[in-house]
Parts: sequence; structure tokens; C-alpha cells
Amino acid sequence: MDEAGRIASLGEFWPYYLGEHQHSGSRRLHFLGTTAFLVFGALALAHNPLGATVATVGLLGVLALASVALEPRRPAFLPLLGAVAILFIASRWFVAGVLVAYGCAWVGHFRLEQNRPATFRYPIWSLLCDFRMWGAMCTGRYWSGPAAP
Repeated sequence: MDEAGRIASLGEFWPYYLGEHQHSGSRRLHFLGTTAFLVFGALALAHNPLGATVATVGLLGVLALASVALEPRRPAFLPLLGAVAILFIASRWFVAGVLVAYGCAWVGHFRLEQNRPATFRYPIWSLLCDFRMWGAMCTGRYWSGPAAP
């Protein structure tokens, strides 16, 4: 942590992120939401391949820059909103995917974990770690019991 009490790196954030996802039901909701986002992204790609590709590249660029330049110092909400705007311009399917993904995750936090989503303080790192947790769940990790790094 830095002197302002913020986590200083993505590597330090990962154990914190897992600690905020101790309830297996919450992790399952995250998995469902992220999977839905990916399905909606595929639908966006099928309906408008060029627009979806440009939006995806733009989104990845915004996320990469915000993750390195902003997240360690302060919440990167404006770049995240910019990324959502890019997706909105590309396709309504992407917007639906974002709404479903965050809806599932926030139900998991507010109802099951009974904590405040880390995305409110670390939006970019939370998104990146959500995909990391989703990938680990695809390989059989984190489905039951407490999450451990």
C-alpha cells in the first residue's frame, strides 16, 4: 500500500480481490455475469464485426492505459466510462453485457458477501481480476469454499 492507503500494484490487488469474494455463490454470480458479457460480446461481433472489433481494441487500449497510469493513484472511473461509451457506440449488445455482468456481480456483493464491490475504488483492476478469476474458474478453481490466491 502507498502512503494514501491505496493498493499500489495489480499484484497486490489480486489477494485483496479474492478476499472480497469469499462466498462461493458470489463467485458463481461473477462467473455467470462475465460469461454473459462474453456471449453478448460475441453477439455484437456477429452483428457488426468492424464496429465490435474497433470497440474491443479501443476498450483494451483505454483499460491498459488507465490500469498503468491511473489506478495506482486514484479510481479510474472516467476512463472506465469512456470504455463503456466506446462499447455503446459499437453495439447495444455490449451495453447489455455490461449491465448483466455488473448486475450479477453487485448482487453477489450486496446480498451474499455483504460488502462494497472493489470496483467502486479500483474499477480497472477489479475488471481485470474478474476476468482472471473467471479464467481460473474455467479450469476448476474457486467454485466452492473460500477463495485463496
